[in-house]
Amino acid sequence: MAKIKYDFSVESLGECKIHSPIELSRKHGEFRAMYVKETSFVRNQVNVFADDKADANDMSNLMEKAGPRELIYFNPAHVTAGICTCGGLCPGLNDVIRAIVRCLWNRYGVRRIRGIQFGYRGFFTEEGYDTVELNPDNVDTIHKIGGSFLGTSRGGGNRTSDIVDSIERLNINVMFIIGGDGTQRGALDIANEIEKRGLKIAVVGVPKTVDNDLQFIDRSFGFETAVQKATTAINSCHMEAHSQVNGIGLVKLMGRESGFIATAAAIASHEANFCLIPEVPFDLDGPNGFLAHLEDRLIRRHHAVIVVAEGAGQDLLTSTNQTDASGNKKLADIGVYLRDKITEYFAAKKMHINLKYIDPSYEVRAAVTTANDSIYCERLGNNAVHAAMAGKTKIVIGLVHDKYVHIPITMATLKRNIVDPESSLWRDCLDATLQPVYMVNNINTVTEKLKTAAEAADKAALERLEKVTEMMKGKK
Repeated sequence: MAKIKYDFSVESLGECKIHSPIELSRKHGEFRAMYVKETSFVRNQVNVFADDKADANDMSNLMEKAGPRELIYFNPAHVTAGICTCGGLCPGLNDVIRAIVRCLWNRYGVRRIRGIQFGYRGFFTEEGYDTVELNPDNVDTIHKIGGSFLGTSRGGGNRTSDIVDSIERLNINVMFIIGGDGTQRGALDIANEIEKRGLKIAVVGVPKTVDNDLQFIDRSFGFETAVQKATTAINSCHMEAHSQVNGIGLVKLMGRESGFIATAAAIASHEANFCLIPEVPFDLDGPNGFLAHLEDRLIRRHHAVIVVAEGAGQDLLTSTNQTDASGNKKLADIGVYLRDKITEYFAAKKMHINLKYIDPSYEVRAAVTTANDSIYCERLGNNAVHAAMAGKTKIVIGLVHDKYVHIPITMATLKRNIVDPESSLWRDCLDATLQPVYMVNNINTVTEKLKTAAEAADKAALERLEKVTEMMKGKK
């Protein structure tokens, strides 16, 4: 398998000639924040190995630093901005909307800000949704409630031409799109169609994925809140399990392909005894299967808490072979499946258990952010505005090594970030739960599954990269 060659070069609409209305410092020692220079970068790969002589110092490793520029592309008086939220709910959507509106209005003096209702569907005239005029007054308190102030929906991003027609009709020249990897791929298609028409419209994404599965970034907004809420559910389950004879608490958490929420919550709670995630296969039956280890736990400790990500163990269930409006594969319900299989297993052994099952997924999605997540959303929104006003386009804003950067959508959506079974994160989860490293009866099967999954992910990423490369060649 060929190695993926990244390119973090950022596209711009043209030369910046307008002085920013934000008065910042050009040099140190003036006791105020400084403008960010176009020559300021953050390295993607920072790990250093004694026997590795390579230290890539080009755009395959350098990410452009985000922040306000001294010179900007758009005249704020001429700007009409649009904001759209797409996909499933996630804590922090309203915080990001609020931050974008307030930065546009208060820092740049933009007075025409339109909210697109209900995701990409809000662009389609036949849906009949009017835009919402946004200003600091009507977004001032929306961070105190969950959900999306503008509404959201899945799908519709494939109607690229219709969306760009609507953007033109609304005279939008700065478009902010908040959504996950599917939404951002749609945003890239929109930006490419805009470019094809010769229009000067910036498209900037704020990546929304509660599963924390976006490549490169330290964490996605809403993830910390999700872990906090999930930890509360796990602790409640532990109290139930600990108070019963052979009590079992089973908590199903979000995580379609990446088990970051389940892993982090298991570590944070200090109460989980098993953490099942999509990245680590497990057997249900057999001497080294999950059920045998669960039985051993009950015999030794008389209670157990199980955390399972929604995408875990899908090979054990019958596939639905269906997709949702966003193109995501519809998963079979691993939580209900485990609940029933655990009940059947101990009934057959005539061993008494008391099982409580909790699925807090939608409660988590609709939650108000934690303080730290709210700070993160504010800074993501601000940096999205700075990027757009400087004419940056086809990018998302991300936090990399605690620095805010511009990441080309093409790079951010190549493949999903996953929990590496060989990583220190998963090692710490195993230390927290004390579960076996593998709950399988044939280790070779696990190795083959992990290898196949990794190869499939790399192949898909390379195919996407090849398409991007061909597209760029065509433009030249």
